Amino acid sequence: MKGSFPIRVFKETRTPFYYYDTELLRKTLDTIRSEVGKYENFCVHYAVKANANHKLLTIIREAGLGADCVSGGEIEAALKAGFPSRKIVYAGVGKSDWEIALGLDNDIFCFNVESEPELEIINALAGEKGRTARVALRINPNVGAHTHANITTGLAENKFGIAMHDLERIISLAQHLEHVQLVGLHFHIGSQILDMGDFMALCNRINELQEQLYKQHIVVQHINVGGGLGVDYQHPNRQPVPDFAAYFATYHKHLKLFPGQTLHFELGRAVVCQCGSLITQVLYVKQGTHKQFAIVDAGMTDLIRPALYQAYHKIENITSEDSVETYDVVGPICESSDVFGKAIDLNRCRRGDLIAIRSAGAYGEIMASGYNCRKLPEGYLSEEMK
Repeated sequence: MKGSFPIRVFKETRTPFYYYDTELLRKTLDTIRSEVGKYENFCVHYAVKANANHKLLTIIREAGLGADCVSGGEIEAALKAGFPSRKIVYAGVGKSDWEIALGLDNDIFCFNVESEPELEIINALAGEKGRTARVALRINPNVGAHTHANITTGLAENKFGIAMHDLERIISLAQHLEHVQLVGLHFHIGSQILDMGDFMALCNRINELQEQLYKQHIVVQHINVGGGLGVDYQHPNRQPVPDFAAYFATYHKHLKLFPGQTLHFELGRAVVCQCGSLITQVLYVKQGTHKQFAIVDAGMTDLIRPALYQAYHKIENITSEDSVETYDVVGPICESSDVFGKAIDLNRCRRGDLIAIRSAGAYGEIMASGYNCRKLPEGYLSEEMK
């Protein structure tokens, strides 16, 4: 992989920064379109929370994807990048009045509603504007996922969605409210899921629910299954494009849609993760009592996932061909959790070497902070750095 990085340009660029391989991003988007094209009525929205870099959003919009937003700011970012408002869906447990108003004013495709009070507020705000809001009810299916506990969203203990036992009552409420139109059901069970069995379990739960509702003569137009497809953090070179074929085929095979229903997906990590790397520079090599440290100029302010989730990222010294040594790769932040990896084998590090922290296109730049009064990292496309 080292040969694919423009090292000369990197050396002239202030670190740390994010580098996005747009050739890989476009290959990923082409694969999504190809696999989705095999099935009728499949629609993909990009989950903006994964990465809202304007230049990436523009490429994703050009590929024909819609946008999945979880804040008013994300709706604004999607609109600025040219996403049609009728391809924007808006989820989130805590939608404020101004955010709901923004969605109403722009006539977005759908609000994914997560509670009864939210449904009533959307109805009231829509009424004040003389509008009708299209809504999908986000259901908490109480389906587990084989992933980190902090990124499961479909269990009864999670804050997300409407409990199964409340569904029929809230559907009845939605049908009687004057300024909302119930158009769908929405689900999401978690993130970084690699076991297709988790998605099969969700399909089975949706099938049961749809059969239950059908007996009440209720059939919605849209089913939204969220996203959650994971990526290979261990071997980004071996599998740079996630297994979209298996992912979409799982839903095609196991989810029983009624005639005319459209199936929506909200993919984020799987779209952008592998195309992004955090590029940082070695400041010092420090010999400790029992280990040696490669101290770099990027920190948890630039990529928080290892500190927050104990997440693994492949780390490479892209400017050294020396023999391998073992390091703890750490940042400059005044926190003991500011560690990118422990006992990492790298080509021997020296001051000034460039380090690539791979698979950082999702939940990297977007989660950066100014803690310690640090500047936010820039993001550059590969086509800009030739």
